[in-house]
Amino acid sequence: MKLFTFRLFLLSLLVLSFCRADAQDKILSADSSISIPDTLLFKIQKAQAAITEVNAANKKGYDIENLKNRLNDIQENIKPLQLDFRDSKNKLDTKSLLSYGLILKDASTRIASLRTVLIKSNGELQRMSQSIIDLSSDSLLSITQTDDAEKKLYLPQLQEIRLKLQSAGVLTGKNLDQVSRILANVSAFDLVINDLKTQADDQLQHSGEVAVGKEAPFLWNAPLTIVPDGGFWRQIQSSYLGQQQILSYFINSTWDKRILAILFAGAFFFWVYTNVKLSKRAAIKRKVGELQFEYLKAFPILASFIVLCNITPIFEPDAPSLYIEIIQFLLLLAMTYHLRLVLPERQLKYWLVIIALFTVLIIGNGIASSSFLMRIGLLAINVFFFYLGLRLYKHLKITQFTRKYVKIVIGILIGFNGLAILLNLFGRLSLAKAFSVTGVIGLTQMIGLAVFMQIILDAMELQIKISSCNKGIFSRISHSNTRASIKKALHIFSIILWVMVFLINMSLISGTFSFLEAILVKKRAFGSIHFTLENILFFTAIVYVANKLQKHVPVLFGEGSLTYDSEVEHKSSKVALIRLIIIIVGVLFAVTASGLPMDKLTVVLGALGVGIGLGMQNIVNNFVSGIILIFEKPFRIGDYVELADKKGKVKDIGIRSSKLLTPQGSEVIIPNGDLLSGRLVNWTLSHDYVKSELTFKVGTGTDLEALNKMIEEETKQTSHVMDSLPIEILVNAIAADSVEIKVLVWCQSIYTESAFKSELMSRLLKRFIEKEIKIV
Repeated sequence: MKLFTFRLFLLSLLVLSFCRADAQDKILSADSSISIPDTLLFKIQKAQAAITEVNAANKKGYDIENLKNRLNDIQENIKPLQLDFRDSKNKLDTKSLLSYGLILKDASTRIASLRTVLIKSNGELQRMSQSIIDLSSDSLLSITQTDDAEKKLYLPQLQEIRLKLQSAGVLTGKNLDQVSRILANVSAFDLVINDLKTQADDQLQHSGEVAVGKEAPFLWNAPLTIVPDGGFWRQIQSSYLGQQQILSYFINSTWDKRILAILFAGAFFFWVYTNVKLSKRAAIKRKVGELQFEYLKAFPILASFIVLCNITPIFEPDAPSLYIEIIQFLLLLAMTYHLRLVLPERQLKYWLVIIALFTVLIIGNGIASSSFLMRIGLLAINVFFFYLGLRLYKHLKITQFTRKYVKIVIGILIGFNGLAILLNLFGRLSLAKAFSVTGVIGLTQMIGLAVFMQIILDAMELQIKISSCNKGIFSRISHSNTRASIKKALHIFSIILWVMVFLINMSLISGTFSFLEAILVKKRAFGSIHFTLENILFFTAIVYVANKLQKHVPVLFGEGSLTYDSEVEHKSSKVALIRLIIIIVGVLFAVTASGLPMDKLTVVLGALGVGIGLGMQNIVNNFVSGIILIFEKPFRIGDYVELADKKGKVKDIGIRSSKLLTPQGSEVIIPNGDLLSGRLVNWTLSHDYVKSELTFKVGTGTDLEALNKMIEEETKQTSHVMDSLPIEILVNAIAADSVEIKVLVWCQSIYTESAFKSELMSRLLKRFIEKEIKIV
């Protein structure tokens, strides 16, 4: 600071004073007589460039007000923490310490960023200040009485430069003073933040010992009331401001995640709203009837809000416990709005009592007081929930969850409230509060998740019905299997949510994530191969997803289950091509995620090549044949093909093998190599109709002209005949007492040839009997 004051004084002195000492004039004359005017012109240009740079920098400004506001904002965020640390006297609970640690870490990062900007600006201003000092003290730019005639020609320019240097020096000095003051304040406040971080880390390190140890007197020895320094309301105010700061910091720093959750809930609202609107159309209403759902209304705002409250922990897993408690409270209010019209009056009163006690418990949890009245109030709430858990353990049934899961949650409610009672009695208040809140929120969250599951199941049921009516994707898959799979997935998702909230309330979520991360990212070795469990997990997940996806590709492209007698619908082989692409991409991603080095991968591929050479030729042959079939397209799904003694409809074209569905209902799996190398007959490649042949023998005395006319008449009246193509009636052979007749008729489809023959022969037999034509 002294150096800065000296420089500022020197700058002002040199700019404002015009020294005319004779000794200096002689030296100037002696030094510059030879170099004028070239050196003087260079100095003038240099001074003008420096003045332009300084003025441009000062005109652009250094955003002084913004820097001050940033520092003030950080100070305002930390001020409640300073108050709470001072008033708590090193007795902050673990949840607050963890949240304060995050706030202080963020403040330290912001202070470091602010200090970097200020140091850069300060260095730039000092450099410009030094440049102005150097130019102002330059003897060539000074004006004296003894200057020669050539230098006096530049007198107006030199005077203008001196004035500009004076103005730039004043402005630069002002900016330098402001930036230096802010930088000093930033450095001082950085020390405050580091001191608070040290206190938080120290208290957090001993928080386990403090929580387990005796924090307060035994309940029977506790004072009736405790008036801290500044009064009881001062204590509440400091606790409130600290918690408010935690919430404010978290809400401001995680707005992007919250927007994602809101967008998800908005998408759910739009999805349900659209389907409800579609279900009211007359065409759909005739098919599905009147749909009634408990939570899904024409304008599903309540359902969407319940979904939003339940999915919040997934999007914000690092949320402080108070934030989760508020979300749970809002969820209970939303469910109360619905239950007020559903529950009987007595049950509704019990429900309202639970909400009221839950609210009191949350408020009491935030007050750091060990007085007898405060502790006896918490004890009464614990006793109530302990009794409630005993009553619910045998009688509570929630259809969305298994009985075992419900009993575990109720057991935790009973156990945690029982522990809270004992811990409260013996002065372990922090643990007592943590167990109380965790047990109660476990119960309320289970109820909320049950409602969440029912909402999603109802929404999916609505989607299934709408999609089935519109011949969408759900019209091609089993509804019962779909419902079972969705319910299973929701059950797993709900358990994950419940465990996450449980860990957040117990302040274990950060430690759990750190523990899992340490296990997953730890380097392990198998011989010369190094890997991590994270790589294996990603490898397994990618392979599993790719396998599931390629299996369900036909459903996504409108291909349901195929039967032999179903309507003929030829499908292209794009499904097999997409399957191949999914498998290749999945393998590439899986290999990349595995972290296997390329040299090790080369060894694996070499071993695979040896395996192929020894005994996997057929597998590779079938695989390559499948790729060729995809691009060559000798047949399609739905075609009727014949290979050796196998005939049937093509049901599926796979990468290694294809499936034929025979008229008998059996499925024949044929390797793709046989389909490509064998003599394949495709009856429906270009058209479905086929020429059917019918032979029979009549007596030699039969009138063949009348017989031909009769056959032609009956054939035209038969179903599935091609009217546009001619009927051929030929004499195939002649014997001593018979004539063999061959009838060639075009049938509309090879799949109906048997039915066509049966009907035609029945008709002909009936006419032959009428005309007394003898069949030999």
